[in-house]
Amino acid sequence: MRGFWKSITDKYGYPKVFITLFLLILCILAVVQKQNLPGLIKDSLVRVGMNGILVLAMIPSINSGTGLNFGLSLGIVCGILAGCISIEMNLFGLKAFFTAILLSIPFSAAVGYAYGLLLNRVKGDEMTIGTYMGFSIVSLMCIGWLLLPFKSPEMIWAIGGRGLRTTIALADRFAKVTDKMMSFNILGEPVPTGTLLLFGAGCVLMWIFLKTKTGVAMMAAGDNPRFAAANGINVNRQRIVGTMLSMIIGGIGIIVYAQSFGFFQLYTGPLMMPFMAISAILIGGASARKASISNVVSGTILFFSLLAISLPVINKMMPEGNLSEVVRIIVTYGVILYALTKVGRDD
Repeated sequence: MRGFWKSITDKYGYPKVFITLFLLILCILAVVQKQNLPGLIKDSLVRVGMNGILVLAMIPSINSGTGLNFGLSLGIVCGILAGCISIEMNLFGLKAFFTAILLSIPFSAAVGYAYGLLLNRVKGDEMTIGTYMGFSIVSLMCIGWLLLPFKSPEMIWAIGGRGLRTTIALADRFAKVTDKMMSFNILGEPVPTGTLLLFGAGCVLMWIFLKTKTGVAMMAAGDNPRFAAANGINVNRQRIVGTMLSMIIGGIGIIVYAQSFGFFQLYTGPLMMPFMAISAILIGGASARKASISNVVSGTILFFSLLAISLPVINKMMPEGNLSEVVRIIVTYGVILYALTKVGRDD
């Protein structure tokens, strides 16, 4: 039994194994408590779809050698800005959704390029600098959201008529526009088919990219910079490519997230979002140096299913406290801490 346990943890990692067991226990408790299990599964699928692309944004940064992208907030801010512009243009439905995505790409690419140049100057401290930059830009944009010249009454403060609101509702714009695409019911609960397919398409495109010449060069530069440089690969350029791609995917990811959530959250909203994506991909078995599509898929399913199911189950067990939020914090930051302690030991 001890040998079996060791082989499982060696193959999948302690976080993935423990989170899987914890999730199974929560499912059993949900049945015992007579919770609406189909509803919990539906909530899990919604969270997987809405967060999956944000988790996918970690693959280029990790595999290019810049590590876990704690600065993903920069790309997220670009996506939110693009979404606000699509509302200002008075667009609706899929047109508004895809316009926001198209606008976010050049914004995120420009920010990713500048950020990549910075990371090339601080090699070895990318994750520290990323955290600092993410917090700094989000704080700076707290002023920016008040000064940007938007005029749409759906977004600006009613009193004073200037500055954007803390949350911007998307109900009349493109809320759940992909959740409802090709949606069907399972046990009376709707499945967000379109959003899940969009996540799947993103994973397929990323897998294809990693097989291209640029993708292989990027991974080689991240895996062994000296060997890559000796073979004529411009390591700094590949690091910038990975950073730009990560930011672009992050900008698209927040638009997908917002349409499912129903709101854009401005000001400090993007501050902690990178930590959720980082926790998910680490639970999936990724490290600070290597990540794969399977890490993204398994980690997203495990982590966000855990959050969706733990909230009602733990709250019903102990309704007088907010222990479900405590569990979320412990899992999120505990997994990150575990991964960072292994950075120096990764092969």
